[in-house]
Amino acid sequence: METTFLVIGGLGVVVLALSVLVGDLFHFGHPDAAGAFSVPAVAGFIGAFGFAGAAAAALTGGGGLLVPVVAGVVAALPTAWLATRLARMAINMRTDATPTQHDMIGTTGVIVTAITGSGYGEVRISLGGQPVKLSARSDRPIPLGARVLVIEATSSTSVIVEETPL
Repeated sequence: METTFLVIGGLGVVVLALSVLVGDLFHFGHPDAAGAFSVPAVAGFIGAFGFAGAAAAALTGGGGLLVPVVAGVVAALPTAWLATRLARMAINMRTDATPTQHDMIGTTGVIVTAITGSGYGEVRISLGGQPVKLSARSDRPIPLGARVLVIEATSSTSVIVEETPL
């Protein structure tokens, strides 16, 4: 009997692993809601039911089916509730806005490939707390390591810069 409950618990783990690896393939209900029949809730219920049932069956010597089933349900309900709450928190988590081309204007950076007489090179700026290397253009040559100010973003990967004093 313990083996049967362990297989049920393992099935819950497999369902959860598949949902993480494959995505919302087995999704029930509304895609934005982590309800009672969401994959995390179902997987949590099945896993906790199986593993708690196996533990109860091992402790009682496999004498009957009632004690392992009751123990499984008692463990599975709060586990499913907790899985639902955690999934809902993850779905509704606030995140910063994705940086846009407009956010590059006014940032300062450092020239990592000198801007030549033809006016092209590369600059490293910090955008959203992350270093970003962009193509840079200027009206005049700017040497390697010079501090610059982004005055225009011509695309998501190209900017126009001016050298700034240290």
